[in-house]
Amino acid sequence: MVVSTDFLPGNRLTLLNSGAEFFPELLAALNSAQHEIHLQSYIFEADATGLRVAAALKAAALRGVRVHVLVDGFGSRDFSERIMQDLKQTGVMALLYRPDFSFFRLRRHRLRRLHCKLAVIDGQIAFIGGINIIDDLNHSEQAGPRYDYAVRVEGPVLKSIRHSMLRTWGIVVWASFKQRYRTSHELPALAPISGNQRSAFVVRDNIRHRRDIENAYLAAISEARQSILIANAYFLPGRRFRRALNDAAKRGVSVRILLQGRVEYRLLHYATQALYGKLLNSGVRIFEYQRSFLHAKVAVIDDVWATVGSSN
Repeated sequence: MVVSTDFLPGNRLTLLNSGAEFFPELLAALNSAQHEIHLQSYIFEADATGLRVAAALKAAALRGVRVHVLVDGFGSRDFSERIMQDLKQTGVMALLYRPDFSFFRLRRHRLRRLHCKLAVIDGQIAFIGGINIIDDLNHSEQAGPRYDYAVRVEGPVLKSIRHSMLRTWGIVVWASFKQRYRTSHELPALAPISGNQRSAFVVRDNIRHRRDIENAYLAAISEARQSILIANAYFLPGRRFRRALNDAAKRGVSVRILLQGRVEYRLLHYATQALYGKLLNSGVRIFEYQRSFLHAKVAVIDDVWATVGSSN
């Protein structure tokens, strides 16, 4: 797979705040699809929101749209029982990524999950970010809606997004022996110039692109001159990343980090807090979000560079 990290001009990006803004946009795009839909999600829950998305996917398939749904076999453990067969009956092509996860047969390769939250409709509109197919209020604690971001994307960068999704789909089709699910790469003219924003699509995998997202962050942090603002739900960066933040703060850059304040995963929560001392001593300011669960993975640097994604 060749995924360009060069910034392409001519895109239009629309920031969507949490599910309240994301799902109406996603559903409108699904309902207007004419040719194909590709959707990937770590979680696809059978709650009110998930069922609305499933209904839109089924309706699209019934009117002749080629619909491809790929979800993670661990994050969406109940998908095959509660949603998958219903989708397939209407012609949706639905697959699980690594469905054989078992805590009793724990091996390193089983920890490789599909963590993407992506959708591409007709090669004209894409959605990318950190929002799973799950209701913002679907959590065990009495708290406000889950806080997260996604971006609606139009323009030339869609070519890279769609190419990446096709490649992942093809690998899972091959591994699942589902040759009838092979998809055509042909579509009407792809992704015309739609705006004046420059953007790049960066992926992370466990082979050729293991550090691409981290390196994109590090390059931007090293160029920062005024401010760095990072919001991240699960923050346990390596030494290079911590050093880059410390160095930026020492050269006078305002470095602010917004982290999960609620205890969701106890071990990770306290491991993250163990990093606070050295960061604070370097001048980094750390804030904990307490109002609800923070799920965002976003950053803004010098008000000229921003990233919205799904990588912790």
